[in-house]
Formats: sequence, structure tokens, C-alpha cells
Amino acid sequence: MEKLILLVEDDREINQLVKSQLEQEAFKVVTAYNGEDALHLLQQHEIDLVLLDLMLPKLNGLEVLKQIRSTKHIPVLIISAKDSELDKALGLGFGADDYISKPFSLIELVARVHAAIRRATQYAVPAEPMQRESVAVDSLQYKDLTLDMATFTAQVEARTVQLTSKEFQILKLFMTNPRRVFTKEQIFHFIWEEDYYGSENVINVHIRRLREKIEQDPSNPQYIRTIWGIGYKLGDA
Repeated sequence: MEKLILLVEDDREINQLVKSQLEQEAFKVVTAYNGEDALHLLQQHEIDLVLLDLMLPKLNGLEVLKQIRSTKHIPVLIISAKDSELDKALGLGFGADDYISKPFSLIELVARVHAAIRRATQYAVPAEPMQRESVAVDSLQYKDLTLDMATFTAQVEARTVQLTSKEFQILKLFMTNPRRVFTKEQIFHFIWEEDYYGSENVINVHIRRLREKIEQDPSNPQYIRTIWGIGYKLGDA
């Protein structure tokens, strides 16, 4: 089935170039030139992925991203000329799955779109249940934390926590390997499936946001522990 991409870019030349390239890759593309139109299109269509500029008229990209994340778990890739570490941290912190700085290569952009959709498809579809498994494959449990594989959510005691695609994948990685310590490079490799270029800030932002959602006291985490000088692991398992 063709994947439907929402392209939100106010520069009409860039918009049409990217749209044309994606359509050559057999994607369907709907376009918006401002934030308000983007939100309307999200309500009208079943969007599989959003390419989102930050500097938009009417409603800026971060506001659009926040509204997307309040209701949807689809991949969101930011494309922006604002390429400082702070801008990237803000975008990732608000729930973006990736950040592509302008000017960018169309080949690289298409590759990242394919990778994001592949990851979202892989993690959104629950694994087929195995008849001999004594533990259900549709959820993972650690102490008072439950990861629901079907709904992309976590349950912390009686509280439901909405997760972004990357947050879900990171938490699943820890919960399926409860005794293993992961370096930041390993986390990046497993989750982003790309070469690690010292992107420590990307990992730091995602871990911080995940802790803010699942930890009672993020400054004293019980679920995601920091192993100083090495990386992170699940609790005290």
C-alpha cells in the first residue's frame, strides 16, 4: 500500500522539488505551505509520515509538532535551515523523530523517509503471538512499568503515558534487554539504524524526555539508570 506523506514547507520551490522526488519513490504526497493548513490535512487524511519545516506562517513548526504529538504517533521529520544544536534539541525534545538541516541532499532525505517509515511499520505492528510462549508478546513488564506493544503507550502504575516512536523504541530496547548496559553509540545504532557521528545530544534529549514521562522523579530515575562513563540500562535488573 502506498504511504501518504504530508509535506509542510512554505518555500514553494523546495516544496515542489521534494514532492516530485518523493512521488518518484512511489509515495503519495499532500502539501501544505503553513501550519494551519497542515493541521487541517492531518484531520482529513490518514498520514503515514510528516516532513515539517519549522519556520512557517500562521502557525510555526514547533506548535504543529506539539499538536501532532498530542494525538498521533506517526513519524515526524523536521527539515529546517535552523541547524543549531539548540534548535535540534528543541525539535527532538518536542517529539520529532529526525532532524534534517537545509540545504539537504534529496537522496539523503528520501533515505531517511524510508528508514523512518520502516521503523514505524516494524514497531507499530505487534509480533505474531507464539503458541508456546508463556508470556504474552503484546506487552513488556518491569516493576510498575508496562509497555503496550499494540498501542505505543506505557502504563506507569495506573497512569497511561503517550510515547513518540523513538521513545517507544528506546524503552522497548531496554525492556527486552533488562540486564544489558547500552552505550549511546549502541542506542543510536539500534534505534536510528544509521552510523553514529557523536550525536550524544540526540540521545540525551530522548532519554530526558522519556524520563520526564515515566519517572516519578526524573532527577532520581528508577527505570532508566545512567551508568556513568558507559551509557544506560533498565533499572536495577
